[in-house]
Amino acid sequence: MNVGDKMPDLLGTDAEGREVRLSDFPGKRVILYFYPKDNTSGCTAEACSMRDNLPRLEQEGYQVIGVSVDSAESHRKFAAKHELTFPLIADTDKHLVEQMGVWGEKSMYGRKYMGTFRTTFIISPEGTIERIYLPKQIKTKTHAEQILAD
Repeated sequence: MNVGDKMPDLLGTDAEGREVRLSDFPGKRVILYFYPKDNTSGCTAEACSMRDNLPRLEQEGYQVIGVSVDSAESHRKFAAKHELTFPLIADTDKHLVEQMGVWGEKSMYGRKYMGTFRTTFIISPEGTIERIYLPKQIKTKTHAEQILAD
């Protein structure tokens, strides 16, 4: 997906088993952020950046939605442990990560594996992609501040 592309309305199912749709947030700009794994250092830092800045993000008209391929149970534990109050989509079938182009081959310490590329999409109230933050652009500890500064 690229800037200017229209997003599908249905994004997926959250940790509570509810469908998450863009139409659930009329008039909001959606921060749809994809992260590799619950409870890892970078992903926790990014989620906590969103949590800590949530009042300001909401004041600026944003809705935060996190996405990873972890299970709903993993998301519930992650959200409870870090007091996350925004939806976390459990994309266990990898439908959304593949559709958005953020699933692919990664490597760590010479080992290759499939995984999610940390990527954030800013979606307009009309449902089109306004901005994309690529993996090398995202500063996990201050990602919400990054978005607010742009």
